[in-house]
Amino acid sequence: MAEDVALKRSLSLAQITYYGLGTILGAGIYVLVGKVAGNAGIYAPVAFLVAGLIAAFTAFSYAELSARYPFCAGEAVYVQQGLGLRPLSILVGGLIVLTGVVSCATLVSGFVGYLHVFLPLPHWLAVTLLIFGLWALASWGIVESVRAAVVVTLIEVGGLLLIIAVSGRHLQELPQRLPELLPPFDLGVWHGILLGAFLAFYAFIGFEDMVNVAEEVKEPQRNLPRAILLALGLATLLYLLVALAAVLTLPVGELAGTRAPLAEMYRRATGQEPVLIGLISLFAVTNGALIQIVMGSRVLYGMSRQGWLPRPLGYVSPRTRTPLIATAAMALAVQGLALGVELVALAKATSFIILIVFALINLSLVRVKRRQPVVEGVRSYPLWVPAAGFLSCTALVAFQLNTWLN
Repeated sequence: MAEDVALKRSLSLAQITYYGLGTILGAGIYVLVGKVAGNAGIYAPVAFLVAGLIAAFTAFSYAELSARYPFCAGEAVYVQQGLGLRPLSILVGGLIVLTGVVSCATLVSGFVGYLHVFLPLPHWLAVTLLIFGLWALASWGIVESVRAAVVVTLIEVGGLLLIIAVSGRHLQELPQRLPELLPPFDLGVWHGILLGAFLAFYAFIGFEDMVNVAEEVKEPQRNLPRAILLALGLATLLYLLVALAAVLTLPVGELAGTRAPLAEMYRRATGQEPVLIGLISLFAVTNGALIQIVMGSRVLYGMSRQGWLPRPLGYVSPRTRTPLIATAAMALAVQGLALGVELVALAKATSFIILIVFALINLSLVRVKRRQPVVEGVRSYPLWVPAAGFLSCTALVAFQLNTWLN
């Protein structure tokens, strides 16, 4: 029967690393560097660094858990294994899908901002055309989707390197301007930095999506943990360089006000129209959105296979070997949000949801490691790593909640 068709295990270490890197890069720096500067000011690079450190603890937890339990619907499985609460596992799986939907909607909104550099289509039309194309590609096949993601990831990295290169004159000023980039021990300043870090955290999400294609990765216990850490490490390095270039190239007010920050940086640094970087940005944002749809559909598929969601969501096409119904459900949900909610609100919602999930994932690994500290063939990290991940994610959630309530 069609329901018994399995996913195809076809992704190599390089492919899954590029897949993850493309998700991380597409999910932030091209869209939000200006908005982070709006909160953190000239200390935006510090905000990115804080967000990256918090993400790193959780990335190590994901690396270990993905080797212990290499299954789709990874987060739901991890919470089930760690905390043993099926309702909580289902909730976490649902939150991951919601994160994918909200994140994809954020990127689709960012796409429209860059598209307006070339073609001022109505918002609703641009959104509809993009989502239809993403749905078609995601339904075509995982290898085709990831190959497209790999190509676009190379373009994304090239775009960031281009921005760093054209901003070289400003980056050369870093030694002289370094004192003004180091924040003082002032509560008001650090409040802004933490607000920026909360928003910047959105730029680091994506590595967690990698575990949801675990059943399509070759040698997942070996390749998946390595790919997670490689992708996050490369993304963090690029983010810090671009954030530094941004605050050194543009006045903070101008940076915070633009809908296409990298395009504006290119224009200021070169004096030329940002046609090339605008095109690259479109590719980058599209790539991130594609991967979110792929990820979310695999979570729905995995939860259906676990018996936690209706069985039709687990249907895999015998021809494309992709979960068609789950993919369509993701696309429709993204369409609704992208047309109705503005970009910064979407990004903040994504960060808030994913931080809650990350806290639960770290707590789950703490429980798992207490029961079974070591598993043969699995790289194990010290217990303080998931503990630090749990505490840092919880603290950032509490900080943002306090900000919203006050």
